Amino acid sequence: MNKQKYLAKQRLRRRRHVRRRVRGTSERPRLTVFRSHSHIGAQIIDDSSGRTLASASTYEAEVKKKVGYGGNCDAAKAVGQLIAERAKEAGVSQACCDRGHYQYHGRVASLADAAREAGLKI
Repeated sequence: MNKQKYLAKQRLRRRRHVRRRVRGTSERPRLTVFRSHSHIGAQIIDDSSGRTLASASTYEAEVKKKVGYGGNCDAAKAVGQLIAERAKEAGVSQACCDRGHYQYHGRVASLADAAREAGLKI
């Protein structure tokens, strides 16, 4: 097995490991994080109805103007604050954090901390 396939299988295994324990409900939806080298995004998802209640990412024009480059902790903080504001507008006050296969460190932790500071209970 070549290295790329092995790493892809490892990421999938870690993602499934996290998702086995994290499930979003209508009272406490799931805050899921997507991270790439140059962008970061988050969604608030209600798994019981299969709906995305709120989303924010560095792909959006307003965030891109504000932070410039989207692959650093400052951008993650901006996205965390924005997702918390949009979650409040959607009537969500608490969520459970789904980090996916990413470590809870760096940009992922910055996004979650900023969402907490903006009033979202994680």
